[in-house]
Amino acid sequence: MAAILVLHGPNLNLLGSREPHIYGSDTLDDINQRLSKQCQDAGHDFDNLQSNSEAQLIDRLHAARKDGTGFMLVNFGGFTHTSIALRDAVLATEIPFIEVHLSNLFSREEFRHKSYFSDIAVGCVIGLGAQGYELALQAACRKLAN
Repeated sequence: MAAILVLHGPNLNLLGSREPHIYGSDTLDDINQRLSKQCQDAGHDFDNLQSNSEAQLIDRLHAARKDGTGFMLVNFGGFTHTSIALRDAVLATEIPFIEVHLSNLFSREEFRHKSYFSDIAVGCVIGLGAQGYELALQAACRKLAN
């Protein structure tokens, strides 16, 4: 059917050990394995990238423009609140996406309340922990079916 790309930003490689009281105990590998199975069950291809480098995320977005990616889930971590360059790269893809955050940004520091992506996203899943990725993928599959 379609290819679904999941992009994970900086520090998400530390999930499971970094501040589990905020981010939960699931590792990034746990999350990606569940998403891969969910994509497979829905008949979609799954790809993902975690990077602590803004440039690597931008390069992957540029590649997504031409590789058949039909939908994206993005959690740009701290870049959510700082990166106009990533926003421009996302817009250049012209690929619909859902923004995902493990923690509730609005219950945290005020600087986390601003996202450079929420206004251009199909939707946002915020504060539901690792399950948020699965719910976002379910919504993406439904969008692709319509």
